[in-house]
Amino acid sequence: MAHHIRLGVDIGGTFTDVVLEVGGDQFSTKVLTTYAAPEDAIIDGMHQVCDKAGIKPAQIDQIIHGTTLATNALIERRGAKTALITTEGFRDVIEMRTESRFEQYDLNLVLPEPLLPRQHRFTVKERVGAGGEVLIPLERSEVAALADHIRSYGFESIAIGLMHAYLNPAHEQMIREVLAEALPDVMVSISSEVSPQMREYERFNTTVANAYIKPLMKSYLGRLKGRLADEGADCPIYLMHSGGGIISLESAAEFPVRLVESGPAGGAVFAANIAARYGLDKVLSFDMGGTTAKICLIKDQTPKTARVFEVARTYRFKKGSGMPISIPVIDMVEIGAGGGSIAHVDGMLQIRVGPESAGSEPGPACYGRGGERPAVTDADLTLGKLDPDSFAGGSIKLHVDRSESALDALGAPLQMDALTAAFGVAEVVDENMANAARVHAVENGEDLADYTMIAFGGAAPLHAGRLCEKLGVKRLLVPTGAGVGSAIGFLRAPFSFEATRSVYMKLSDFDADAVKDLLATLQDEATGFVRTCDATAPIHAEFKVYMRYTGQGWEIPVMLTAEQAANPDAETFQQLFEADYTTLFGRTVAGMDIEITVWAVNATTEAAAATPLSKTPAGSEAPRKSTRPLFDPGSETLTDAAVVPRNSLAAGDTVAGPALITEDKTTIVVPASRHAIARPDGTIDITEVTP
Repeated sequence: MAHHIRLGVDIGGTFTDVVLEVGGDQFSTKVLTTYAAPEDAIIDGMHQVCDKAGIKPAQIDQIIHGTTLATNALIERRGAKTALITTEGFRDVIEMRTESRFEQYDLNLVLPEPLLPRQHRFTVKERVGAGGEVLIPLERSEVAALADHIRSYGFESIAIGLMHAYLNPAHEQMIREVLAEALPDVMVSISSEVSPQMREYERFNTTVANAYIKPLMKSYLGRLKGRLADEGADCPIYLMHSGGGIISLESAAEFPVRLVESGPAGGAVFAANIAARYGLDKVLSFDMGGTTAKICLIKDQTPKTARVFEVARTYRFKKGSGMPISIPVIDMVEIGAGGGSIAHVDGMLQIRVGPESAGSEPGPACYGRGGERPAVTDADLTLGKLDPDSFAGGSIKLHVDRSESALDALGAPLQMDALTAAFGVAEVVDENMANAARVHAVENGEDLADYTMIAFGGAAPLHAGRLCEKLGVKRLLVPTGAGVGSAIGFLRAPFSFEATRSVYMKLSDFDADAVKDLLATLQDEATGFVRTCDATAPIHAEFKVYMRYTGQGWEIPVMLTAEQAANPDAETFQQLFEADYTTLFGRTVAGMDIEITVWAVNATTEAAAATPLSKTPAGSEAPRKSTRPLFDPGSETLTDAAVVPRNSLAAGDTVAGPALITEDKTTIVVPASRHAIARPDGTIDITEVTP
């Protein structure tokens, strides 16, 4: 890219990470997230990295931002007063859900409450058929009367979701026009633009979620732009979206639901960039911060993507128990296992960790900010993984005595001392993450033994070595800047936007001309969004169709080349589907017709090319600067671990475990079963010791 000075900012649940890239140099910092006004931490972090680089904020050419604000607003139900207008007879779709039981044998199953109560859901008499034809026309006078009726409710935002509007949006557009005249101060979101896909529950819920957080996010993004300009950084601001690309601030304000999961998406892009540099085709991305851990499969240097994911699960990590958001998203599993995740003993006298997090306010007990319950960071400190005097580069002094007191209290019912309780907490959180990774791999038909793990986030390098032992993963890479990996990922991401549309078609009724026109229309739509970010860069289009056997309940994504999209034919589509279906399920189904339900085109600029690295031969063992007691989970004893500053390692230097490789943003724990070597780009390459 032409920009030479770029700022990446990731707001997490505990820390706000800020990375400044000046030419080939990087300057980074971690600042505690300021919940009341998130922009305060960004401004603070920006000044810190600018001072380190010796530049002024006015010299920054571009800012790329990812945030958890949209996610948190949905989880905490802190959105705007919102209404839904839908087709008569479908008022309760978002409450009835799909009628599936996500916990089959729970007699006291509690379904999540919809975002909007019933009295905030209104209907109009209209109907579009499944083929897009108008069955019952919508009268403009009825919409005007409804606008007058709801005027007194004081709604800030309105979602419009009509049956089959993804095929024919005319009625939704009419309602928006009438509302714009009658209620000019109210924000409006229509399903045919937010999520033009079949399955009305997911589509309505996504549109409601967009409307619910739109006033909050529009206000925040406007404030942020103003504050940055006041500080001299009056440059273009872009937002990371959940699909792994960048969109303009204006697009983000219009479709804020696409920002859900934007931070974790940046981490996956960061890991994919590392995978490309090392020529790795099978990578397990492991991102562990202060609040959550995220695991993502990256094949052929591309993160796996999906069309639907869930927010705010009432049964934590249980599929089906949350709000489905139907947008393009990098597919990952998220676990309530971060440095701030709080441990407790349940009624069965078992140690449990999370999902509740101490966050940055008050933080773990060792922060000395009022937290009294033990968190994962307290366990890591007690086990010797952390240096109390150099945490976060020495900006936060950790209190060992407070960690031990909190862990003593945790272990008391189990007759454990603080060290044993800390071991229990660490093993529980590591096993939780290992189980999630195993399940995610099995669901995708993958064997993790063939994978390389790339670990980043402030807490991941502390736990990644043990996680590799549990999963049988033989190689672990911890790149430079691992502590602020997601923010660096923002700087590696291309401008991109994915346009989708549901048009049902069986291969037996394949209409090549209609397919060609549909894909061309989606390409124009997606390219238009990308052009709002970059007016001149070459744009590459990726084509994808979602296919299934007739009668199946869900689809699998099938990639098309540009040539196949320009000259579509049923036989090629069938061959591509059967190849992907066999890869996933090990077989095809003979004699069944195949159908396409969703069409997608992702327009993207070229990502910065990764420079391949040559393998460095192992050199001499790095000298031990000092040692520290470190608890070894394999032998369940304290061992004498070497402490090696990361910046003292030259390319080829080796470190034998048990060891601690320290830096300002994190610490890498090298277990006794592993040894490490420093690569030319500063990455620490940790592999299994062969007998």
